[in-house]
Amino acid sequence: MMMSNLKLGVDVIGAHNLFPKDGQGTANAFVELYFDGQKHRTTIKDRDLNPVWNESFFFNISDPSRLHYLTLEAQAYSHNRPTNGRSFLGKVSLPGTSFVPYSDAVVLHFPMEKRGIFSRVRGELGLKVYITDEASLKSSAAATTHPHNLDPAQPTAMKVEHRSDRRHVFYNLPNNAQEHQQQQHPQGPNQPSSSAAEPDNHSEHHQHYVPKHQADEMRPEPAPPSKLIHAHSIASAQPADFALKETSPNLGGGRVVGGRVIHKDKTSRSTYDLVERMYFLYVRVVKARELPIMDLTGSVDPFVEVKVGNYKGITRHYEKSQQPEWNQVFAFAKERMQASVLEVVVKDKDLLKDDYVGFVRFDINDIPLRVPPDSPLAPQWYRLEDKKGEKIKGELMLAVWIGTQADEAFSDAWHSDAAMPVDCTPAISAVLRSKVYHAPRLWYVRVNVVEAQDLVPTEKHRFPDVYVKAQLGNQVMKTRPCQARTLGAVWNEDFLFVVAEPFEDHLVLTVEDRVAPGKDEILGRTYIPLNTVEKRADDHMIHSRWYNLERPVIVDVDQLKREKFSMRIHLRVCLEGGYHVLDESTHYSSDLRPSARPLWRQPIGVLELGILNAVGLHPMKTREGRGTSDTFCVAKYGQKWVRTRTMVDNLCPKYNEQYTWEVFDPATVLTVGVFDNGQLSEKGNKDVKIGKIRIRLSTLETGRIYTHSYPLLVLHPTGVKKMGELHMAVRFTCVSFANMLYQYSKPLLPKMHYVRPFSVMQQDMLRHQAVNIVAARLGRAEPPLRKEIIEFMSDTDSHLWSMRKSKANFFRMMTVFSGVIAVGKWFSDICSWRNPITTVLVHVLFLMLVCLPELILPTMFLYMFLIGLWNYRFRPRYPPHMNTKISQAEAVHADELDEEFDTFPTTRNPDLVRLRYDRLRSVAGRIQTVIGDLATQGERFQALLSWRDPRATAIYVIFCFLAAMVFFITPIQIVVALAGFYMMRHPRFRHRLPSVPVNFFRRLPARTDSML
Repeated sequence: MMMSNLKLGVDVIGAHNLFPKDGQGTANAFVELYFDGQKHRTTIKDRDLNPVWNESFFFNISDPSRLHYLTLEAQAYSHNRPTNGRSFLGKVSLPGTSFVPYSDAVVLHFPMEKRGIFSRVRGELGLKVYITDEASLKSSAAATTHPHNLDPAQPTAMKVEHRSDRRHVFYNLPNNAQEHQQQQHPQGPNQPSSSAAEPDNHSEHHQHYVPKHQADEMRPEPAPPSKLIHAHSIASAQPADFALKETSPNLGGGRVVGGRVIHKDKTSRSTYDLVERMYFLYVRVVKARELPIMDLTGSVDPFVEVKVGNYKGITRHYEKSQQPEWNQVFAFAKERMQASVLEVVVKDKDLLKDDYVGFVRFDINDIPLRVPPDSPLAPQWYRLEDKKGEKIKGELMLAVWIGTQADEAFSDAWHSDAAMPVDCTPAISAVLRSKVYHAPRLWYVRVNVVEAQDLVPTEKHRFPDVYVKAQLGNQVMKTRPCQARTLGAVWNEDFLFVVAEPFEDHLVLTVEDRVAPGKDEILGRTYIPLNTVEKRADDHMIHSRWYNLERPVIVDVDQLKREKFSMRIHLRVCLEGGYHVLDESTHYSSDLRPSARPLWRQPIGVLELGILNAVGLHPMKTREGRGTSDTFCVAKYGQKWVRTRTMVDNLCPKYNEQYTWEVFDPATVLTVGVFDNGQLSEKGNKDVKIGKIRIRLSTLETGRIYTHSYPLLVLHPTGVKKMGELHMAVRFTCVSFANMLYQYSKPLLPKMHYVRPFSVMQQDMLRHQAVNIVAARLGRAEPPLRKEIIEFMSDTDSHLWSMRKSKANFFRMMTVFSGVIAVGKWFSDICSWRNPITTVLVHVLFLMLVCLPELILPTMFLYMFLIGLWNYRFRPRYPPHMNTKISQAEAVHADELDEEFDTFPTTRNPDLVRLRYDRLRSVAGRIQTVIGDLATQGERFQALLSWRDPRATAIYVIFCFLAAMVFFITPIQIVVALAGFYMMRHPRFRHRLPSVPVNFFRRLPARTDSML
């Protein structure tokens, strides 16, 4: 078995603002690191509250598959030299899910945590934690015993091997170009690296430079043999590869440390503080005048080319116009510009070759900087020049400035980093831009069809068999057929539809007669404009109205005039404003407000999202023989949808776009999706989903900035796949803390959902209609949000059957009841006297609670209070993310995945469908057995007093009478104490046969005898 070189590296950089512990306002600080049964210790920094170590340590990772379950703990102490003791300064705990490869590691300053309730700590500890697998590294000598006596006079030489030239030196760590070389004896896998290795000519390695002198290092205590590490890679541990990673980017002019932006200076503050500041060269081409004539026909077809180096933006062209107006904006990313000159060229469109009209040239170094809230730069007229540099006839109005993504022109501009490799049409340019969409406000329409009168059938010799068909857009519903023996019919049925503002549609109700199977004739029809329908926000009664039914075809006008009566229909129609129209999965709702605006409460906070960049994206298409992607992001919260610009031909795109939402309820979810743009080709394919991220606002701390790298996990027919990572910054700011706490006492949904609830089938149908309406409305925007995006973001297929989801839900339920099961096992051990001391203590506690029952509830709530305080130390620091283990996506069967991706109705081979049906029958059979057993136990309880078994009922009735007498005479404390002591009796007084009550209960009859 080969030994793995996988190690955990920890660079202890320094600490800041530590708590003084030596009685003189200082501290003699050092840090101890604990990981996987190993321990390392830094040197002591005397009388320094801001010590700097810059020391590196390495730990062996015994089992890489369990890496995400391990924890690195750094504890800071102050050495007390007179007593040779130490005082606690604080600690930092890092879960294994936060460990990243060395290339992604950055120095992070973590706030010190308390060890106990009464600990006094402050300050921050700077660490750089990473994973490396380079063979040249040797683990540091680990001390396993906890030291109580420190001897600073005996330093230890810590040998740390040099990694490779790929290691970068950050600004926090001193950079020394000098490299030391040392020869060491080769060591076996079970031998720790010696602190004083002797030279050996057979083995020569480069040392990693440790900034502090070797004489200042501490001597480690004797270490056990190193553990054997199996040859595993990080990718084999799927949860670690798919886990959330915390990042520390420079945002808004400062670095994010501990959820806060540390600004370098006061002038660097910006409203866009959740994204990296990017500079663009903006060119607004407004219009031209008095352009020279270029064609023989005495006209010119002008357009403008804006050129910066290899980047070129082109306006639309006008035919035969000397006074064109474009008003187009071009944005060139400054970080990609390699030229120092901006050229704005006016050309004449021609069939073979475009003619040169004139140009305007700018020196980029002389272009002014403009950042909001500065006023927009006023455009100016510039005289055109020919190729020789001489002034010619014609002027061009331009505005040129350097700005950031906070500029007002950013969203509508043509971007050089989002441009096609070849010249694209204006239609394609439109689908590349960033845009903010507002989904329509949805309402429910309730239609109560009461009755119809004066029906005139087409055939006089029969009673009409009539029904009502209600249609609103693409939504159609029908009542049950009713035979009108008195030329009138009564239904009293309710219909529910979904409609969007503004109310431009008409509700169409048609009364039809079923003449024969498959043949219906229209008797009458009425149209109701929705803008005339009454709105209600509660459950008050809506006044009914009679509507005249119009005949579908009028042949004779005179006959129409002679008719004094017409068919009528009795209806109650209203717009329900007291409901929230569910257009997404109920588990991931982003908005819970009712449709009626007067029922809305004030917002409780603001949600800010910064979409930074994506890395490691998988190619989604091929272009010029190589794999590439044209990605954009879509974020959804409430009625506001946002779309970033499309980054063309880029597998590591940088977006750096920031958006905000008002928050009305913390129990809502922000959804962010990444897609590949399929509209750039002439065919216009569908947009392909790359991944999705959900963030529940109630899991976020207010005011904290969460900067993480989210893995984009997608389930494919071949299994779960990581499509890349998306870096985002999220901040939830609370406006009124009291209102937010008050929101936790309010119902999750509006009042009408509980007063007049919908059935499950109605909710599914209405949700499907709502998603279609939102997709149709946003699909008409420019650029459009296509239907596949709306369905993916709204989780329209979350209700479909999946064997994988069923298993996941079962194990989730088992996890929920694991605490109850653990308590049951513990009580079983108590009853079996496995630990006599614990059992005796439980007897004493039980007797105390029986004698003092008023202590039961206080004890229970105090216990939960203490547990809550204890768990605060281990509270989650990251937002929850998709977990492949919880989702049962790690070891799912290929056929189960194929079944999950099957359409509805199925399109698979009948033999395969038969096989899956048999498998489903097997699973359902086991569920059926469990449900039958539960029903049997319930029926036996009912049989106690039903006299179905007269002898058993007689015995139970006599027992109840005797028990009533005993409980009436005996104090309840004695009864409970005797019952408890009997249950916890010693195994010597037990036997393996079931007890008498169990035997009696199992003999009771059930309704299984009546089952076919």
